[in-house]
Amino acid sequence: MSGQQRRDLDEMLRQGPLDVGGDVTEARALFHAMMTAIPLPPEVTTAPGRLGGVPVVTVDAHGNDPDRVLLYFHGGAYAIGSAADAAGLAADVSRRCGARAVCVDYRLAPEHPFPAAVDDAVAAYRGLLDQGIPAERIAFVGESAGGGLTVATLVAARDAGLPRPASAAVFSPWADLTVSGAGVTGKARLDPALTPEALRTRARDYLGPATGTEPLASPVFADLTGLPPLLIQVGSHEILLDDALRLASRAADHDVPVALQVWPQVPHVFQAFAAVLDEADEALDSAAAFTRTHWNPAKQ
Repeated sequence: MSGQQRRDLDEMLRQGPLDVGGDVTEARALFHAMMTAIPLPPEVTTAPGRLGGVPVVTVDAHGNDPDRVLLYFHGGAYAIGSAADAAGLAADVSRRCGARAVCVDYRLAPEHPFPAAVDDAVAAYRGLLDQGIPAERIAFVGESAGGGLTVATLVAARDAGLPRPASAAVFSPWADLTVSGAGVTGKARLDPALTPEALRTRARDYLGPATGTEPLASPVFADLTGLPPLLIQVGSHEILLDDALRLASRAADHDVPVALQVWPQVPHVFQAFAAVLDEADEALDSAAAFTRTHWNPAKQ
């Protein structure tokens, strides 16, 4: 673990031009440029398609098991980001798990407010099942808003009577759109990437007339009974730390097998920086090991 790596990353993020709460058109363009600036490894392929009527990007590499799928939900505060933007991190998770990743291009706010993202996510999951892929060979992964969406999708799929996937892993989940967690103020000085004001702006965009306390908008308020094993990873230097802590507590209260990993002195979605941060590399290995452990035993 390198303190210098953490300090360099913190400085880079603080000097970065992206304002998550700024003009949404500008933020989308800038975020896309940032996320696609580093080319994918030559062994990684991407293919656009549709799943359950929803646009997706499939990320794959030679040697991955075609019978196992990661259903991946990108971040971006429900207003920016895309499946293509997430391909780099999805590929990193995919290769470590030995499975292809299907990144869901759910509709974004403010053009498509809540519950459009949840509807698209459930439709994509239903599409995988309709292709004949058993639920026990599907794992969910999501980061930031995509982490909250992951858990909301699990709840919605359960309520729709769909079989539960093998597991879910979420990185720095945004799980409370009321933006009321203790970390919002307690960690604001330490967080180099997010501000409470930016999250509140994007929450208003996504929620529309909703209050934010709806379980499918903020899964910290949901009944999580019956969800599959859940891994939550979060950095101690982010304002969403309390979202992760409360989500883990909520899962435990509802008898969901849950593993919470708090990584000290790292920022929001630090896993995206595995090339320059030892903790990110270790966290991704841990997430992959968790996911592999919960695959269908017949495929071990």
